[in-house]
Amino acid sequence: MSFEILEKEEMAAGVWKMVIDAPDVAKAAKAGQFVIVRAYNDSERIPLTIADIDKEKGTIMMSVQALGKGTKQITKMEVGESLADFVGPLGTPADVKKIGTVILVGGGVGIAPIYPQIKAYKEAGNRVVTVIGARNESLLMMEEEFEAASDEHYVTTDDGSKGRHGFVTEVVKELLDKQKAGEYEGERIGRVVVIGPPILMKVATDMMKDYPDVEIVVSINSMMVDGTGMCGGCRVIVGGEVKFACVDGPEFDGRLVDFDTVMNRLMIYKKDELAASQKYDEECAGICAQLD
Repeated sequence: MSFEILEKEEMAAGVWKMVIDAPDVAKAAKAGQFVIVRAYNDSERIPLTIADIDKEKGTIMMSVQALGKGTKQITKMEVGESLADFVGPLGTPADVKKIGTVILVGGGVGIAPIYPQIKAYKEAGNRVVTVIGARNESLLMMEEEFEAASDEHYVTTDDGSKGRHGFVTEVVKELLDKQKAGEYEGERIGRVVVIGPPILMKVATDMMKDYPDVEIVVSINSMMVDGTGMCGGCRVIVGGEVKFACVDGPEFDGRLVDFDTVMNRLMIYKKDELAASQKYDEECAGICAQLD
């Protein structure tokens, strides 16, 4: 099949929106799932969480941060070109149901994968509050879409360049404190969903100790290789048991996740990934110099 790139746009610094023609994937995809992508036949496999689904048009939107060799290859491709592989939908869909009020939190590149969950939770009859944050304004994305789709929407930046100066967890804490004091207006907040860097998910989960009656769900989606449970590269300890993020997740009860293990595993191939990325940059620079 031809997985043609239909749209490409830089929606934040170094982060690209790419819309792919993939009717079969779009037909089956649900919020919370992911795809495995390869730019070329000799490229590495990259897991990317689905950022939007259009079943009528048969398209999948993904957000790609040009960070390592594989993601740089993908983001250098242009509209009209086709990806070598686009496998999915993979993973267990988000456990969407009627809860009341759900707070959806996106940090950095984790902002985009929150978007399909807004739609899903709204369709299930929930009131949806979204909180997105990044280090600075240039890294924020999809603000208009989030504001239009949410019942309540907050923006934070670490440096205060846009929205509230601070972290997404501070906004969540204020909302939960209001509920605890009986001052929250709206249906009861029953669940917080967090997608973003592991340290953000860990901090958010630790904070939820003060709110034992509210669920905390996290998405462990950045440590996969095979994506089908065969390689074991995404092993994570959940509730004292070994789980695979790709087939058992990527979403888990945050209170049960051993985040120290997650963060340690993410560091295993850091040197190799950096070396491959640097070599790719050098090779690209050499080719560009020859063309000039």
